[in-house]
Amino acid sequence: QVQLVESGGGLVQAGGSLRLACAASGRTFNRYAMDWFRQAPGKEREFVAGITWSGGSTFYADSVKGRFTISRDNAKNTMYLQMTSLKPEDTAVYYCAIDRSSWPSGEYDYWGQGTQVTVSS
Repeated sequence: QVQLVESGGGLVQAGGSLRLACAASGRTFNRYAMDWFRQAPGKEREFVAGITWSGGSTFYADSVKGRFTISRDNAKNTMYLQMTSLKPEDTAVYYCAIDRSSWPSGEYDYWGQGTQVTVSS
């Protein structure tokens, strides 16, 4: 059974940092792109960052560019999101997802359960 488990969320003050992890199990995902999304209360889920199968290319939403860094360790079947200079508007539940392709296609077969990130002002 395929499973994605996010971890690393929590409460942090504005300007602080957090590192999220997404551990995949049940199959090998090193041939697929992976992405981070987030959903704030009362808002739609939005794309945050994406990474190709090899980690050679990364993509970011304008709102996080320069502050967040996505990476992956295929040997560990794990993806990361290093978040710095956090702002209250970054508060959301963060989800990871496995793309259907080696490059971002916008189509996903598997999602994690989410991890809460709360940034206080």
